Amino acid sequence: MSRIGRKPINIPAGVDVKIDGNVITVKGPKGELTGTIHNNITAKIEGAEIIVTRPNDEKENRALHGLTRSLIHNMVVGVTDGFKKELEVNGVGYRAQMQGKDLVMNLGYSHQVVMTPTEGITIECPSANRIVISGPDKQKVGQFAAIVREKRLPEPYKGKGIKYVDEVIRRKEGKAGKGSK
Repeated sequence: MSRIGRKPINIPAGVDVKIDGNVITVKGPKGELTGTIHNNITAKIEGAEIIVTRPNDEKENRALHGLTRSLIHNMVVGVTDGFKKELEVNGVGYRAQMQGKDLVMNLGYSHQVVMTPTEGITIECPSANRIVISGPDKQKVGQFAAIVREKRLPEPYKGKGIKYVDEVIRRKEGKAGKGSK
């Protein structure tokens, strides 16, 4: 049995879960999320828990079991606590700021990079070199953070660019760092 798939998902107070065939809807204080599960996997509400089961031990069903449980759990956590990704902008003259709802970044290009958040995503800039992206949907938050980071990837020589706060950039020596013979 899948170790992750076996675990029941606790439904906290204030969260409403509805299962209609393959469609699961989760409502909570941070919003509402809807997702579909594979036909082979079944999810049931028993008391204050969601139980995810699979019909047999075929390889595909084993893989889908843990995946489905994780996706449903992320929906429940998202509508209660939400998810957030923090990015850091490093470099001389590099900065980020909010103009209305848009994120405007100076990243060393001849123009400013303007990004409009997708639906369900909120962006904050507590300082000129920090960006906080948050929302209830873990996939949307992670995808938007990856798109923002992609605008100026961190480079290994000086460390300039946009990186996740907990990311470690492996630094390289430049040409002068080589020993002379």
